[in-house]
Parts: sequence; structure tokens; C-alpha cells
Amino acid sequence: MATTVRRSTRTLPAAPLGPENPLPALLPLDEAHTLDEEERAGLPPGMARQVGYGPLRSVLPVRLRDGFSRSRTPLALDTIVIENERLRATVLPGLGGRIASLFHKPTERELLYVNPVFQPADFALNGAWYSGGVEWNIGATGHTTFSCAPLHAAQVPAPDGDGQMVRLWEWERLRDTPFQVDLWLPDESDFLYVGVRIRNPHDRAVPVYWWSNIAVPEDPHTRVLAPADHTWYFAYERRLRRIPVPEWEGVDRTYPLRSEFPADFFHEVPDGSRKWIASLDAEGRGLAQTSTDLLRGRKLFVWGSGPGGRRWQRWLTEDGTPGYAEIQAGLATTQLEHVALEAGGEFAWLEAYGPLAADPATVHGPDWTAARGHAEERLEEALPRAAVDAAFAAWRPHADEEPKGEPLAAGSGWGALEVARGGYALPGTPFDPSTLGPEQRPWEELLRTGVLPDGDGAGTVPGPTLVSPEWRELLESAQPQAARRAHELDYHLGVAQWHAGDRSQAVRSWERAVVRGGEWPALRCLAVVDLREGHTSRAAERYLAAVRDARERTPEASAARAALAREAVAALLAAGRPDDAESVLDGLDTETRLRGRFRLLRAQVLLAQGETKAARAVFDQGFDVDDLREGEEALNDTWAALTADPLPARYDFRMRPTS
Repeated sequence: MATTVRRSTRTLPAAPLGPENPLPALLPLDEAHTLDEEERAGLPPGMARQVGYGPLRSVLPVRLRDGFSRSRTPLALDTIVIENERLRATVLPGLGGRIASLFHKPTERELLYVNPVFQPADFALNGAWYSGGVEWNIGATGHTTFSCAPLHAAQVPAPDGDGQMVRLWEWERLRDTPFQVDLWLPDESDFLYVGVRIRNPHDRAVPVYWWSNIAVPEDPHTRVLAPADHTWYFAYERRLRRIPVPEWEGVDRTYPLRSEFPADFFHEVPDGSRKWIASLDAEGRGLAQTSTDLLRGRKLFVWGSGPGGRRWQRWLTEDGTPGYAEIQAGLATTQLEHVALEAGGEFAWLEAYGPLAADPATVHGPDWTAARGHAEERLEEALPRAAVDAAFAAWRPHADEEPKGEPLAAGSGWGALEVARGGYALPGTPFDPSTLGPEQRPWEELLRTGVLPDGDGAGTVPGPTLVSPEWRELLESAQPQAARRAHELDYHLGVAQWHAGDRSQAVRSWERAVVRGGEWPALRCLAVVDLREGHTSRAAERYLAAVRDARERTPEASAARAALAREAVAALLAAGRPDDAESVLDGLDTETRLRGRFRLLRAQVLLAQGETKAARAVFDQGFDVDDLREGEEALNDTWAALTADPLPARYDFRMRPTS
């Protein structure tokens, strides 16, 4: 059969994403992949420089997604299917453009780990993320903000001249960098080709991050091979250590289930060698990923065999589902690094994904050099390195080809807004003005008229704030649509100033907003500042005032009130005011109070009030914290404060040894 591209659907049990969190993310979420200055000092100079380059102050202007649940119902997801006579790739354009399945027809084997459910969990930079398939991580250290967001998609002529390829593209908002992912299957090819390009349209260098994250099936016989004799080991103790491959501390770490706790292994791939990684089963069969040399990094992530890692695996899917590991490919040696992309420049490379079959006795043998050498030989037979380079050279002229025909999927309107503001020429990735929506309209009017439109009226939650230097300048010279709504402009200006690092000006803007009548949104921002500066008593007072004001002004805005209450309770407990924290919880609607996060907060309030038995009863009744953050230890810490009993398996998400 000739290569085809078609639209379809995939129906599976899915938990709803829920509403966005409307509170601006003034502080970054707790990202596990960080190092302190002492740890960075011990790294090679080039790595240390990139680890310290371009850290995020927050995920602004993106909003958090923490409103998801664990209640699943059947849902039909839109898919794009790319298929030839040997391979079938299924893509989810509405969920970050992820490759959900890669099925090899001659062997009737699924090459990826395919999650049978859609279950968001709090792993992405902005919250909601799900496991399985191949995801495209761009922006900054961590899972992309596009994990559960739509991308634009359309067909473009493929480099072979006869077929079509699928182009995915969007505007990455953390770094303001447009990117594209082109996928195509040459006739009779066992490998899916993926061309990737990131562009910097600005007159300044920007930090860039990219890791292609591939979930692969895992069992006790799974071995991951790559061309490396050393790897950088990073676990949730937040230390980065160079260790040998394959064995360390008496354990062969190339077998994912032989590690006890979750960990990253960032392989040190020598310059000049072919860039590849493969996951092979007991029979020596599995998936191989290879690329042109720009994508230099290779990584293995393991959940490990311990109870915490196993619990996370079940949390991300359903009981009885086989586990998975992750093999990854990135622009730097480790995921803790960001790479500078010069003004007006671009990064481009080609990846290939397909089946690999090798002699099981060799790839599972005790001689590591022989094992990885044999795997690389079999990869060279299946897909020569020269063929990958040739495919990249053939694709590059097509990267600027404009999409043809009807779109396959639509992303956001943020790219169209940025193109309108900057006048960028971005051939191959059209950001059409027709994609502008309600969230972009106020900013489009600010751009055209210098006036920031009012919100929808009293009691509404402010919309998202744009924070780049260019938008901040527009806000600083803007006028409100009406004097009585000037507090909205002050509020947005404060968010942009805070993001720029101008903390004192941000505080002045928010204080002015409060005086002008914009109570709780600005009060909450000021409370965040107080907490960051150690003024816990003042933060508690401001949070209480914000909660009371939100209760009066926005009685229907349950997402805003829930997010505000979650922050307020933590601040009140930090200030030693558990009775006030209790009153905040009591003021929430019943549905919110019964959510797992608020059940945990209730237990913490009871504990602070000295009601240990009542707090223990909350745990005994059972609850699930839907938005439990990767690496978060609130469950086991609260349990340990209640009792010396062993932590129940239901609450065991520990990703590192207990101190």
C-alpha cells in the first residue's frame, strides 16, 4: 500500500482535564530536576554553565492545569494516522501531538508503551501530564506545557516527492519560540522519520530545551542500550553523579527494574559516534531511536522496583497494566541544561523510530561493549547512519513548505497574536489570524489601540497576562478602557513586572490595584510576595482578606476559589493559625471539600489543632490527591507526623529513600 494520512478517533477511558487554574503562577512548580550551587560547582564547566543558564522564574504566561480528577468515562480522542505497508503511527494532535502508538505490521508488535487510559497527573511544568507514547518536550526542564494542549496540524508534501507528511506546529510561550514537528513514512520503510525545527525570531538569544520522550514496555528482561560507557545519574536526592555503564554499586542499571527507586541515567555519548538508544526484550526485539548529531543526549528513566515507583505506575494507568520505562533524546547531555539559540537562528534535526532485532545472547550478555556494539551493528543494517543524514538533507528544503488543504487540527491563537505584534515571517508554520480567540482579543486590542479592554464585569476573574518584554512595554504605556477598571491594568502590569524580576514595581502596581478596588486578585499576589520574603503573618492576613473578597465577588468561580483556598490554608498553617485555615476550608462548596487535596489539607489542619485521632481518621477513610506533584512528599510527611505505623500502600508515592 502507498503511504496514507487520515483522520480518525481513539476511544478510551479518560479523566477530564477540568478548568485551568486562573491564578497566575508567580512561582515555579516544584521541579525535581534542579541542582544547588554547590552541586553545580562539581560539574564540568560546559555542563555547569548550561545547568545555570536560563532557569524559569515561573511558567508565566501559561496557566496551570490542576483541575483534573481520577473519575474516567469513555472519550473519543481525535487522531491522525500515518501508515504504509509496514508501519502505522497514531498521533494525538489535541494532546501535544504525541505519538500514541507505533505498530509494526510484519511482526505484529506494538513498539511503544500504549496507555489504555487517559489519566492526567501533576508532572508537567504547568501541571497536567499523562504517560505513554512519544512526547515532544520543549521549553524548559520538565514535561512540556503542551502535554495536554492542542497543536496545529496539516499535511505538507513529503521529501520523497510522492507522499505527504504531517506537520505539527505551535508557538512555545515560555521562551517565545515557534517550533514544528514533521512526521512521514517513506514507502516500504520500517522507520518513522521525524524532522524537528525550533526557531528564534527575536533579536536576542533565548534558552532552548528539547527532549523527545519515548515510553517503552518494561519487564524484568528489558534492557536499554546506548553508545556510552559512562552516564550521569540523577535521582530525587537532587545530586548529579558520573557513574559507569552498565554496572554501579553491584547492579546492572541498564535493566530498568533492577533499580529500586526512580532515577535518570543521562548517557555520555561520545562526540563523533552515532546517536541512538534502544530498548530490547528477552528475545532481543524492541524499539530503536536514532537521529542526526545535533540531538546529542540520550537518557534512560526508570521507575524502579520499589513500592513508590510501582504505585506511581498504577496511578498513571490502571491495575493490571504492564509497566514502562522511558528512553529519551535531547539537545544537551542532561535535562538540567538549557542551550542558547542565537538571535534569528534555528535548531533543526531528524529523528527515526522503528523496530530493532538483535541476538538476545549478545545484547543480554555480560560484555557491555559487545552488547551495545552488536545492537549498533543491527541498527546500521536496519537503517544506515548515512540514510538518516540523507533523509535530513532531503527534508530541510521542505521545512519551509506551506501546509496544503484543510487543517487536520487547530492549536491556540497565541502564535497569531505574536506574529501580529512582531511581524515575523515564519514560512512553513502559518499562524493565521482566524485562530485568534477570546483570550487573545484583549491583547490584540491593546496592540492596535494602546487600550486594555475591561473584563466582563464586576466579580469576574482576570484573564491570563502576557509577560514578555515587548508586552510589558505595551502595558506600561497602556490606558484602561474606563477609569473605574484601572485596577485590572495595574494587576496585569504587576504580573508582567514580577516576571521580569522587577519585584518592587510589581508590589507597587498590585498595591495600587487594591486601592483602586481590585481586591482579591492583587491581594493574593501580594500574599505570595510576603511568603517569599518570609512575612508569614502578613501573608496570612492578606490571604484571609482575599478569600473573603473572592467569596463575595466571585461566588460562581469555583476554580478560582479552590485554588485560592489551597494557597491560603498552607499560608495560614505556616503562620500558626489552624482555626482560620479551618474556616477557609469550611467556606468551600461540598464538592471541593471532598477532593483529595482538600482532604489532605483537612488532615493537616486537624493535626495542627492537636486533633491527631481526627486527622488519622481522614487517612483511614481513604482519599486520593488527584493533583499530587511528582516528588511531592506531603502524604508521607503528614502520615509520619500522625503515627509511627508503616505508610499504607495507598499513600506510598516515595521516590527516594526515607531519611
